[in-house]
Amino acid sequence: MHLIGADLTSITPGRVEAELVLADKHLQQRGFAHGGLIATLADLVAGFAAVTLVPDNFGVVTSDLKISYLHPGVGRQIKAIGWVLKAGRRLHFCEAEVWCDELLIAKASATMAVIEPAT
Repeated sequence: MHLIGADLTSITPGRVEAELVLADKHLQQRGFAHGGLIATLADLVAGFAAVTLVPDNFGVVTSDLKISYLHPGVGRQIKAIGWVLKAGRRLHFCEAEVWCDELLIAKASATMAVIEPAT
């Protein structure tokens, strides 16, 4: 998250928001936000949303991520919102939206596997 320059702006149980100011390093050859950046943001907010619902000594890893790109990311700021649809003992089912200057540019669904501490 720090590598791409994103900041968490809201953390509540089962929901996380992050923002990123677009810079030249985030753009692909046509000047749009790179698809990998968008997928990374969706994965981050979905994963952090899942983390808010597990005990402190547990973790989560992405088991599955599906992203649909709806519009090119053209603008100055990206906002990503992730939430947990269903929290299970072993799997959390999550969704995420990525917005660029008030336009929904991508929608993702993710499955996060809960990692228990080693005994």
